[in-house]
Parts: sequence; C-alpha cells; structure tokens
Amino acid sequence: MKKLSSLLAIVIFSIMVSHAQDKQPDFAINVSFSQDASADAKDGRLLLMLSNNDEKEPRFQINDGLQTQLIFGMNVDGMAAGEDKTFDDTIFGFPYPSLAEVPPGEYNVQALLHVYETFDLASGQTVKLPMDNGEGQQWRSSPGNLYSKPFKITVSENGISNVNVVMNQVIPPIAEAKDTEWIKHIKIKSEKLTGFWGRDMYLGAHVLLPKGFDEHPEAKYPLMIFHGHFPDDFGGFRTTPPDPDLKPEYSARFDLEGYNIIQQQEAYEFYKRWNEPDFPRMLIIEIQHPTPYYDDSYAVNSASQGPYGDAITHELIPYIEKEFRGIGEGWSRFLYGGSTGGWEALAVQVKYPEQYNGCFAACPDPIDFRAYCLTNIYEDKNAYYYESDHKTLEVPAHRNYLGQIQSTLREGNHLELVLGDKSRSGQQWDIWEATYSPQGADGYPMRIWDKMSGEIDHKVADYWKENYDLRYILERDWDKLGENLKGKIHIYCGDMDNYYLNNAVYLMEDFLESTTNPYYEGEVLYGDRAEHCWNGDPEQPNAISRLRYNSMYVPKIMKRIAESAPEGADITSWRYE
Repeated sequence: MKKLSSLLAIVIFSIMVSHAQDKQPDFAINVSFSQDASADAKDGRLLLMLSNNDEKEPRFQINDGLQTQLIFGMNVDGMAAGEDKTFDDTIFGFPYPSLAEVPPGEYNVQALLHVYETFDLASGQTVKLPMDNGEGQQWRSSPGNLYSKPFKITVSENGISNVNVVMNQVIPPIAEAKDTEWIKHIKIKSEKLTGFWGRDMYLGAHVLLPKGFDEHPEAKYPLMIFHGHFPDDFGGFRTTPPDPDLKPEYSARFDLEGYNIIQQQEAYEFYKRWNEPDFPRMLIIEIQHPTPYYDDSYAVNSASQGPYGDAITHELIPYIEKEFRGIGEGWSRFLYGGSTGGWEALAVQVKYPEQYNGCFAACPDPIDFRAYCLTNIYEDKNAYYYESDHKTLEVPAHRNYLGQIQSTLREGNHLELVLGDKSRSGQQWDIWEATYSPQGADGYPMRIWDKMSGEIDHKVADYWKENYDLRYILERDWDKLGENLKGKIHIYCGDMDNYYLNNAVYLMEDFLESTTNPYYEGEVLYGDRAEHCWNGDPEQPNAISRLRYNSMYVPKIMKRIAESAPEGADITSWRYE
C-alpha cells in the first residue's frame, strides 16, 4: 500500500510538472473609466499604449516611423463607468500585432478613449464618428476624450497579468481664438452640411485684414484662400519681434537650431511686409472645415463627408466677402496651399473653374491615381507588396531626401486600423478614402483596398478615377474646362518629396504640356533634392520658403489680375498706400 501511495505521488507530481510546462504566458490588461471621468456610457475607440521611452506620455509617441511606441485598439459601444474591457493577445496592435509579441521589459502604460457620437444621416444611415471639438481631429488631444495617467508595468516571460488601467482624466475644452486689430474670426452654420449630417454643422475662418481696412470704407478687396490642415488661428503673422525669452528649439526635420525663433521672425517680417506701401491690399483667409473623419474636408463634395465644396464656395466665401468687403467675383479669388492644401487648391480650381482665378498648388497630395504615392490603383493588385513570384518586398511610404526609408504603406495602414476601423482613424490614408470613395451600405466609406491585406478593389478605384483623379478629369474634360482654366494652374513639388508625391506631378505635367486648344499657360516647377513641402522658391531652403506662403505668390497673383480682370473690374480701390 505504501509503495502504491508513493507511485501515485510520483504520477501526480509528473502531471503537475507537465501542466506547468504546458502553461502559456498570460497577456491581459483590463481598462475601465471612473465615475469621476464620466457618469455616461460611451461609444468610441479604446486605445491601449505601451512605451519604454520616458520622455513623453505614450499617447504622444505613436506614429508609423522608426521611433514609434506600441498601441492596441478596440471598438466599444455603451461602455459604462467601472466596466472592464480586456486587451488580450487577440486584440490587433501596431507595430506588434499582438500583446504576445511585446518583448519583455519595463513599459509605461496608458489608455485613452476616443469618443464617438451618433450621426443620423439624411440618407437614412446611422454612423458613429468622432466629432471635432475645436482641436482639428487629434485623437491624442480631443476635448472630451478620457485617458489615464501613465504608470510602469513589467512584461515578463510569463506575460502580463494583474494590470488594471483606470481612465480618470478628461481632456478639457479648447478656448476659441480671439479677434485682434488685424485678425478676425468667423463661424457660420452651413445649411448644406447640416442637411447632410442631420445636425447643426459649422464652417469657420480666420481673416487677415489689409492695412487701412477701416480708413478706406470705399475699398473692396481681392481674396486669397490659404488651404491646409486645421488652423487654430491665422498662422505666420506676428506684430512684434521674436520673444527675447524664447528658449531655442531644435528642428530635426530641417536640422536647424532655434527654428521656433526663426518662425517668429518670419511671422514678424510678414507683418512688416504686409504694411509696406507697395504691398497690394487684400484679404487672406484660412478655413476651418474639420469633419468627423479628419482635420479638414478636402474642400470638395464627397459621398461620405457631404457637400463641403459647395458649402465653402457658395456659403462661406460669399459670407466672408460680404462681411469684409471682398470684391466677390471669380476673377478676384485665388487659391494656394501645400500638401493637403495643395491638392485642395488644385481640386477646387478644377471643380469650380469660374469661381476662382488661379491656384498655386505646392507638393499636392496625389493628383494622378496612377501614382497614388507608389501605388497604381488601376493596375496594381496589391497596395502593400510589389508583385513577385519569389520575393516579398513591401512598398515604401516615407523616405528622406537621400531615399532612406522610414516606413512602409502596410505599416501606416495597419496603424490606422488600430486607431479606428471603417476609415475612422483620422489619418492620411483613411481621409483619402473618406473623401474619394462611394458610401457603403453601412454608411461608411467603401475601402479602396482591404486594410489588412492590401488587396485593391478596382471597382472602387474606378469611382475614384471618375470623380477625384484630377489629371484624368482634366484630360477627360479639357474641351469643356480648358478655356476656364487657362493660366490658372501652377504646381510646385520637390523631386525628393518624402511621400513620392512628385511622381503624380510628373504625370500631370505630361498632360498639361500636351494641351492644345487651349494650351494651359501655367507652370510646373520642381525643387532639386527638395523634400515635402517645397513650394516654388528656388532661392530659399524649404525651412524658410514654407513660412512665406502668404507673400510668395502675390507677384504672380498681381500679374494674373492685370492680365485677366474683366473690363470695368475694380482694380484700383484696393491699391492705396
């Protein structure tokens, strides 16, 4: 009997050892929010972040570059205070697709809830999206979002266990910009957008007034429209010299020490130039048109975002011209901008050829989808990988001026998929989709490609082509558009653009230079070895020229007015000293 007991003990011990050896590491982090943060149930995208870098909070260290930290995301619907949501090894993340792949070590952990609101669209569909709250669609800093303060955890060989993250912080509201002597701020309810979204929707703008605006009530002014990402105020204009107490900051992008001081000096120089006797008196505006998908609408009508093109051109612009004595005629309006703003300037000119008298498009987002960065959406089968029988080679997404790669197309899209599904990440690839795609049966934009695999949907690509491929539209409709666009198209791009945007510009140039009846009579220029966002100044480095948008195209605009203003047009009331 004693021998049997000993044998049984050995068997039990062997089973225990075997089970211990078979036990898999546990990867689970519980996230909740406190009653103090919100008593209301929340919809949104719940994000969990880990960082082994102590310089900043994890939420400010997420990107698709080489220095990114770790992020995981899930949707939540009706999440209540005190309710746990568990991030385990099945939740998709970036750059590691699973918590199980996170290397052992010490990390700061942080959670954030990007809050969604419900929109009952005029189409009858219901969608859940993040409303902009004055920050320009930035998930890290959007007022009303809940988040936790970072704290240290350890990821061991046995995984992650007994970690509970409580979001007890709320991002506070942002104060609206205040009017000054020179800069006024307007906000109007758009009836067109309100009708589309099923709730009150607004457009805004920052208006820079010319010298002598009050002293010359008889004057009416041309209008310059500076398109670009969400501006919290009118940028690049400063009435005083740089702050003498400002601590110099290094710009890694431009390899310049004290770039913040340079920016203030350039803003002050523009103020002085604005007041010189020979500077034309005109209005300059920067538009606020964030959507629930991005920090701006791309300024065109869109199936999923609504009629922003019509709202800006037919509601906002006339309102500003009436309030601030704009001339209010197509010959007196000009468009310019870089990157997103470059695409918008050209697209608005093409879509509304008689309403504007010239565009100056710097480093525009892809203007020919045969070169959608490095993807041809019409012919390629997969956006993420080059076609090959025996190799797997990823398509790059970002380079420096030497051609060194920092990220790939797959990586950028997978990060977006973590930040939000259904084109809701608020990032670059998703906003192109939200702008250009037809609306799906669920009310969200149709995918141009499978977000996980990169397989392209060529039916969606055909829709993009007919509605938003600017080169194709110009070529298709030149017999109708040509006369109204003659002399109005100006495009500038560095030949080492970080996002390969120069490739589409080459294709656009090929078409424009082939035009006859009429010839386009504009210009396309390239910056040698220039990165994003070269804007047409061959004399200054991009670090400086990008700070001079508001003055660098003025001589070209004045030349255009002299050549194209109709007989009897007011070209004198605004030319005072």
